[in-house]
Amino acid sequence: MLTQDQHIKLPEGSIETQTTTLNVGPTHPATHGVFQNIMELDGERIVSTEQTVGYIHRAFEKLAERRPLYQITPLTDRLNYCSSPINNMGWHLTCEKLLGVKTPKRVDYLRVIIMELARISDHLICNSIVGVDTGAYTGFLYVMQYRELIYEIYEEVCGSRLTTNIGRIGGFERNFNNTAFTKLEKFLKEYPKVLKEFENLFSRNRIFMERTQGGGAISAERALNYGFTGPNLRAAGVDYDVRVHAPYSSYEDFEFTVPVGTTGDNYDRFLVRNAEMWQSLSIIEQAYQKIQSFTGAEAEVYHADVPEYYLPKKEDVYTKMEALIWHFKIIMGEVDMPKGEVYQSVEGGNGELGFYLISDGGRTPFRLHFRRPCFIYYQAYPELVTGSMLSDAIVTMSSLNLIAGELDA
Repeated sequence: MLTQDQHIKLPEGSIETQTTTLNVGPTHPATHGVFQNIMELDGERIVSTEQTVGYIHRAFEKLAERRPLYQITPLTDRLNYCSSPINNMGWHLTCEKLLGVKTPKRVDYLRVIIMELARISDHLICNSIVGVDTGAYTGFLYVMQYRELIYEIYEEVCGSRLTTNIGRIGGFERNFNNTAFTKLEKFLKEYPKVLKEFENLFSRNRIFMERTQGGGAISAERALNYGFTGPNLRAAGVDYDVRVHAPYSSYEDFEFTVPVGTTGDNYDRFLVRNAEMWQSLSIIEQAYQKIQSFTGAEAEVYHADVPEYYLPKKEDVYTKMEALIWHFKIIMGEVDMPKGEVYQSVEGGNGELGFYLISDGGRTPFRLHFRRPCFIYYQAYPELVTGSMLSDAIVTMSSLNLIAGELDA
């Protein structure tokens, strides 16, 4: 929507140019969420831009300060909803650090499978949308059926698809059933071929390369100064990955490489995410093999022994007094937390997703802060798009993978 015309006063003897102010968002279909960019354009070239956040501010952090720990998990779903399980696992790990809970290895490996599936789903959506925004719709339609298969695996594990509320403090609410593992095997068998074909559609496509190479570029130094993490930082040449530099959930037991780029532009971000999907497939295969090695009672373990924070089985609640008591105390929020101050981060689909939790010993957090990577990327957006064409600004927004849900918690 055109809002106003402006005239720039130039030195005497120069030709006067006219600029236009354009609102891209908050309801523009290309903005990938509810946020606004007020752009000053000289023709189709961006002279300056100012971004606006807060359109879907939902006060997650303040809501969390009025809820017991397990009731905060559904709030984390609504951050980066393209990879909800990673948000859930990050929150559970934060709680476990505060409470001193040690999870069994099988739980760690099951979590790794779910988190890497979520990473693939996140990258799959991001890269296919970059394709759509450069005029290529085929890739998006082709890979969405495997995003659907990932959601079917979630469904078998927790009954949900998009906002998953998956897992619990100490593990999972139930063991993975055979159908979940069968669908996982199907995914591991079929997706590599599809991913290879997806890469063939884009990676050496001349039109795609010309639309993405050089656009939205950022140097390693500037990316670090802004606080970039994840694929957007690695595309600039910095090999920082939380899974490697601060391992959690037994990631130190897996062999994988950290893909890095060189230019930090839209094309490198696309390539890094594609390479990370290959690494995630390798990690899932390794984790699945490790899970299959468990036998006997170990093969049935899916949570830690922490009755103070883990809901007992419903059949036990109906028949055993101790289980009934724990169920009542947990549901009514009557279990106090220890005093403490912890920070736990995980490698989210977009970068380092962190949870900073302060407990004063009560039943709810005294303070809670989410480190949302998208909030950091968006602050660099004017620098990345100023001087570029309007159409390139949309591609840059796509390749940064800006998710409105985690932009303004």
